[in-house]
Amino acid sequence: MSAPKPPEATRKRILIAEDDPAIATMLLRVLGRHYEVEHFATGKQALARACIQPAPNLILLDVMMPELDGFSVATGVRGIPHLKQVPIIFLTARTAPTDIIKGIQNGARHYIQKPFTIDDVLAKVKKTIGE
Repeated sequence: MSAPKPPEATRKRILIAEDDPAIATMLLRVLGRHYEVEHFATGKQALARACIQPAPNLILLDVMMPELDGFSVATGVRGIPHLKQVPIIFLTARTAPTDIIKGIQNGARHYIQKPFTIDDVLAKVKKTIGE
């Protein structure tokens, strides 16, 4: 038996930038049970939406995306005053130590490597935004 969803107005907002439709669908389905979730398939779309108030409570970013990669989105987010404190979690297949360091330098709270378990993602999301 699952817990009831909190009312939309009180749900925390997560912005997801992920170009893989299967991963995006899974994230939307699972995270959507607990949070208000928006998905964008390109980094450019995600950054444009992140700039609009109110700010999301969390941003999940794939690193390799069309138009603008996740590192560039994170850099853009950190340059916008009302987004500087928004936590970022990277979800990526890029696993080289230099990529992980670059993710952390770009403000990531967590760097989750693909393939991942949805339980790991959900636990890190809850830990990051205080649920």
